Amino acid sequence: MTAYKQAVSVLVVIFTRDLDVLLLERSAHPGFWQSVTGSREGDESLIATAAREVGEETGLNTNRFELSDWQQTNRYEIFKEWRHRYAPGVSENTEHVFSLLLPERQAIRISPDEHRQWCWLNWKEAAEKCFSASNREAILALPSRIAGAKTR
Repeated sequence: MTAYKQAVSVLVVIFTRDLDVLLLERSAHPGFWQSVTGSREGDESLIATAAREVGEETGLNTNRFELSDWQQTNRYEIFKEWRHRYAPGVSENTEHVFSLLLPERQAIRISPDEHRQWCWLNWKEAAEKCFSASNREAILALPSRIAGAKTR
């Protein structure tokens, strides 16, 4: 029996208080830059999925930083080339948005199977470099999220 991926995923925007954003370049798609993403496994909670994916893709331990659930979801069509990973007939994914706030840029340990390289960019440059519209929108929302956190 084939184990299919769940059509439920997380997007985790990793950033600093100075609004520097970490981007990863996909191994299978050179030029496709993104934040941490990944599908839920089994019955794990979405926050556990976010923490696991951050660890797998960057080597960062989310327990050391501020991992936030934005309580925001996006639905998008799964690229045709990746649909074979999902059950027959599944063509859309529900993405849950999270962020990880770091005090400063950190060294990253990527998984070469998933990513070619990584970089830190200011939020505007990072948003421009992202291939995913939902990822770009999340990055563009960072200044207002920081401002909102300061007023609480």
